[in-house]
Amino acid sequence: MRLLVTGGAGYIGSHTCKALAASGHLPIAYDNLVYGHPWAVRWGPLEIGDLADRKRLDQVIQHYRPEGVIHFAAYAYVGESVKDPGKYYRNNVAGSLNLLEAMRDHGIPYLVFSSTCATYGVPERIPIPESHPQRPINPYGQSKLMVEQILRDFQVAHGIRSISLRYFNAAGADPDGEIGEAHDPETHLIPLVLEVAGGQRPHITVFGEDYDTPDGTCIRDYIHVTDLAQAHVLAIEALASGRPIQPAYNLGNGQGFSVKEVIATAAAVTGRQIPMQMGARRPGDPPRLVGDAGAIFRDLNWKPLYTDLAEIIQTAWRWHQKRPYFGKAKPSVS
Repeated sequence: MRLLVTGGAGYIGSHTCKALAASGHLPIAYDNLVYGHPWAVRWGPLEIGDLADRKRLDQVIQHYRPEGVIHFAAYAYVGESVKDPGKYYRNNVAGSLNLLEAMRDHGIPYLVFSSTCATYGVPERIPIPESHPQRPINPYGQSKLMVEQILRDFQVAHGIRSISLRYFNAAGADPDGEIGEAHDPETHLIPLVLEVAGGQRPHITVFGEDYDTPDGTCIRDYIHVTDLAQAHVLAIEALASGRPIQPAYNLGNGQGFSVKEVIATAAAVTGRQIPMQMGARRPGDPPRLVGDAGAIFRDLNWKPLYTDLAEIIQTAWRWHQKRPYFGKAKPSVS
């Protein structure tokens, strides 16, 4: 299939483009390059454009005639969403609506949506199933939930079938070392810890050590980015096949690791000291976030290949060592 991949120059989008190409599909990356990178687009064409620009979107669709869409393009900084909610609703919700209306008008019938476990809010039970109430506690999670609702309405009104994939913590890098995680600013724990190991930061700040967990730090479910990418391939193929599917699936390993466990594992993988500095809790950080991904195992035969935390971190470390800033201190640290 020819597939439009919005946000295809980003972290998960670029890994998904590689997985799509390996499965015989043509990924067309559509990205405004606010957070994406041209060097990450290597398995199909890159078309620069914004979802707010309907004219540009129409041009790209008319040129390539994609048969489906995988939609990653979104802002994803939780703290920023609290400070500037309008930016998130305008980009994540209005941009998605623009995309869906373009799909409607051009007769594109399938979409896989990059959603998030942030739609659940503070969990009532662990592991979290797809049936868990969705009560986001920040505008980022709320914006993703709004799009999930819009997708349901567009399926009823226009026949556009979709799957929303609710990620837990994406981590790691392409095992071949061709692409990896490169955010600015970086907020994810594993790359921040590896920047400490690599000398870019003097320490890692641990936000809270008095949670109701075995070592007092937050527990999260880490899922390798290559496994995430493969789930998107299976999801778009399932939509095209017409098989019965759920409207949403969790993507996680079903196991959690604490912040201190991640730091200790990274120290073992890199063979380097990783100094910690304790900080106050961040508002809205649940003690545990672990997903139940049994439904996608059952329906799409998806199983993560990278379930060992050390292996996940090792792929990220190999990529990190190739980055141009490796061994150089960054001006701002946290």
